[in-house]
Amino acid sequence: MALLTFVYVAAVEYMEQQARETIDADAQGLLEAHALGGLPGLVELVELRSAHDPDRASFYLLVDEAGRYLAGTIAAWPSEPPQLGDLYRLQLVDRRRQDRGVRPVLARAVELPSGARLLVGRDIQDKLRTQQLLRSAIAGGTGLMLLLGLLGGFALSRWTIGRLEQVNRTTAAIMAGHLERRIALLGGGDEFDELAQNLNAMLERIEQLLASMREVTDNVAHDLRTPLNRIRSRIEVALLEELSPAEAREVLEATMRDADALISTFNALLSIARAEAGSERREHVPVDLVELARDVVELYEPLAEERSIALALDAAGLVEVDGNPQLLAQALANLVDNAIKYTPEGGAVSVRVIDAPEPALVVADNGPGIPPELREKALERFVRLQPDRSTPGNGLGLSLVAAVAKLHGARLELSDNRPGLVVTLRFAPRETRPRPAALQAQPATV
Repeated sequence: MALLTFVYVAAVEYMEQQARETIDADAQGLLEAHALGGLPGLVELVELRSAHDPDRASFYLLVDEAGRYLAGTIAAWPSEPPQLGDLYRLQLVDRRRQDRGVRPVLARAVELPSGARLLVGRDIQDKLRTQQLLRSAIAGGTGLMLLLGLLGGFALSRWTIGRLEQVNRTTAAIMAGHLERRIALLGGGDEFDELAQNLNAMLERIEQLLASMREVTDNVAHDLRTPLNRIRSRIEVALLEELSPAEAREVLEATMRDADALISTFNALLSIARAEAGSERREHVPVDLVELARDVVELYEPLAEERSIALALDAAGLVEVDGNPQLLAQALANLVDNAIKYTPEGGAVSVRVIDAPEPALVVADNGPGIPPELREKALERFVRLQPDRSTPGNGLGLSLVAAVAKLHGARLELSDNRPGLVVTLRFAPRETRPRPAALQAQPATV
């Protein structure tokens, strides 16, 4: 509307300016003729111009000092005469036309030195008609634009509201318990499809977390119920029977072993939570992986010898990373403990420290290994691959290793040893190690 208004004003101004310049040029020519030929010469020129005006757009009137008609296309001076020298819009009758109709005229009045007066004008009816056409076109175009804008806005708002209602219906169904519902994509690749993809990905993650939480809850209940039931049974038997000092000591030792297992489970959960929250980052110092691996291997050598398992260390020189020595030692100890636990008697477990191209800790065994499709699941808490959960442990070993790897910006890789399993904890070089993502994470809730 502003643009069309500007076009209209500019067009009207141009037409009036054109008429004004024509009138000024015509009046100037007549004044020059009067200066050269006097009043008779001016009368002759006015009559000539009046007779030779093919489009009858020019208006002339020359009167003497008494107001008597001398020459021109107008019969008499206007009843409401314009002030001399100014442009005025008048309604005049053209004596050359048979209809003697009133015409809109833009005119200028000039007083001559002899006292005579000259009126020079231009018929502006065509210009007024053009202006009316412009106004009608602008009004029609504005109305059409408003109509199209309203229709387009209505259609766009209905489409937008429809997409939002689809999202609202889906979220309402999900809140009602239908976690499998997802927001449909139209396939146009617009912002709504991008929003739907992000929401669907978030819903997938939430569903996975809820499923993992249910599984963890079931596993925690199963793993804690058995030792708690044993502790309660021993205490109940001890209260019902008169025990000898040796029997009482045996009951207390067994109860302590079960209590230690419970404490170990909760300590592992606490370590995982602290590692995932990044609270141990401030304790990072340069750690020699070779020295750390040597200490862990020495710690587990008696257990390996007891089970007739060859435990070997392949490390030399100095391989340093920035990290928490206690958490790294615990992660490596978990890997070695799992390797010895699942390696049959007479088997072999190797621990290697690699310096190039990236610092890494590698633990390999020749046990049953982990199928490729279960390796990601094995990193979850309380996950054990035996359905009966008869193997000793709490299923938190690899979960703690994964949390420690995340805290240190390292990659945890599980691969096949044919037979057995190879676990690699691969660190980035010290000068290029990225900031661990765990530092931006919220503290984990156990």
